[in-house]
Formats: sequence, structure tokens, C-alpha cells
Amino acid sequence: MSDYVIDATNVVKKFADFSAIDNVTLRVPKGCIYGFLGPNGCGKSTMIRVLTGLLSPTAGEVEVLGLAVPKQAEQLRLKIGYMTQKFSLYDDLSVEENMQFIGQIFGMNSAFLRQRIEQQLITYGLDALRQQRVAGMSGGQKQRLSLACATMHNPELLFLDEPTSAVDPQNRRDFWEQLFDLSEQGTTILVTTHYMDEAERCHRLAIMESGQIRADGEPETLMREMGVNVIEVYAPNLRALKLKLMDCQQVRSAAQQGIRLRVLIYQDVIDPIQWLKTTFTELSKAEINLTRPSLEDVFVCVTGKGRQ
Repeated sequence: MSDYVIDATNVVKKFADFSAIDNVTLRVPKGCIYGFLGPNGCGKSTMIRVLTGLLSPTAGEVEVLGLAVPKQAEQLRLKIGYMTQKFSLYDDLSVEENMQFIGQIFGMNSAFLRQRIEQQLITYGLDALRQQRVAGMSGGQKQRLSLACATMHNPELLFLDEPTSAVDPQNRRDFWEQLFDLSEQGTTILVTTHYMDEAERCHRLAIMESGQIRADGEPETLMREMGVNVIEVYAPNLRALKLKLMDCQQVRSAAQQGIRLRVLIYQDVIDPIQWLKTTFTELSKAEINLTRPSLEDVFVCVTGKGRQ
């Protein structure tokens, strides 16, 4: 068996002439929260469907929990949980009835199922809602129920496809605390997202674009090794200044954030602040600060041209 929970090598998935996944190699260690960051249509969801055996790869090898996929997908099904982007439980059933239905699918006997439902209701704050029909629940409540159902059978590996796209920031934060609890208990989690702050919470992260992995590593490492310095400039006429900066080959990207301009300058510029003040006379007395990079900066550096 591989040292990795997920061990996928040179995976390709084509639909006619379109390559949704283009030669992706992915290795996810046990107990890790591994993030897939990328825009809609970059191949994140397709990759999850290949890893779960719902789609067969056009080329490449996929091993998940020591099982060859898709050949052993049926055996894999009992060991994984899958929470889809779109809410997929039954609106006409109550919270408890949905959980009972999922437990029966996984063959739980009545006594164990009752015990497991009680555990999940308490863990995910759904005890007071057990008789609530799902149709009348809020987005955050539905999200908690989806996670409770996806983990009913204590899966070794949990797939989450854009799980927080329809909830508010507080619910997103609470959801991630629950993911860290699962990780602490040994569950490996693969989560797709297009939220930068969410991706930064992951233990490890892959940035995808056009079906390919552009970067792979711990978020802090990716930010440290992206090859640019991040400068924030407080000055008048930011729109005109941005256009001037984007004409310089030393500048990777410039984007306005409120009353400041966030500028990514290649690290071969030894003193970027002094370079800015010397090159642009209007900045000679401006407030210019070196700042910590973000995952958004990394994303700009490894995808597209970074010039907007």
C-alpha cells in the first residue's frame, strides 16, 4: 500500500477534444487537510469525481486508500465521504430521517444507527432541529447536516466540493473548526475552494488552472517562495499609477485595494521601495511599505499573466 491516502500519477481526463484534467500528479498524506484552489472550470470537481471513481480517467493511475480506482471503486465507496457543492439531501425529510436514510445505505444496524445519529446531532449542533424538515432550514444548518451525513460512517477520507459556497463568513468559520476536529481524529480531507482565506487554512494546497496543478505545497511555503516582494503604496491617482507600474518589466502585478495599491515586484529588484521612489518621482514622498504576501498573491504569480 502507498504511503499516501491519495496517490494519483499523470492523470488525464478528456471529454472529446477537451482536457478537463491535464497530466495531474497528486499525493495526499494521511490526516492532511488538502486544498484545491482554483477558479470555476479549472478541473477541481472533475478531479474529485475521478478520485472517487465516479469518472474513469482517460490516462494515468489512481490509487485511493490502497485501492485501484476506478476498478475497486465499489470497495472504496464504503471508506469515503463525499459532500457535493449543491445540497443533495431530501427536503421533504427531517434532519433525523435524512441521517437515518444515509446510515441505512451504509448498512448500519438499528442499535448502532440510533447511537450514531445521537452523536452526530450533538457534534454538529442539530439536536434541537432533529424533527425539522430540511426545506425550512437555513444555508448554514443545511451545511452542517450535509457534513453530518457525509461522516455518518466515519470515513477515512472525506471529499468536500466547494462546501461553503452558499453560507456566510461565520458559518464558514464554524465549518472549518469542525473540519479541524475531524482531521485531529485522523480523517483525511480533500476540499475544493475558490476562497483564498479558506485555502490558507489547509495543511497543504494545490493551485489549479486549466486542468493543471501550477503549485503544490504548504501555504506558508508557497507564499515564501513565490519570487516577488509585496509592496503597498499609499498615494494619490492610484489608477494612473497602476498603469505606469504595469508597463515595468520588474512588476509582476498591481491591484488596487481600497486607498492603497498592492504591487508585486520581482525579487531581483534589490530594494523595491527605493526603486519605486527613484523610478516614479510622484512616489518620492509617498508612504510605501513591504508587507506579508497572501495566497491571492501566490495565485496571481503562478496562474495566467498576473496582469489585469
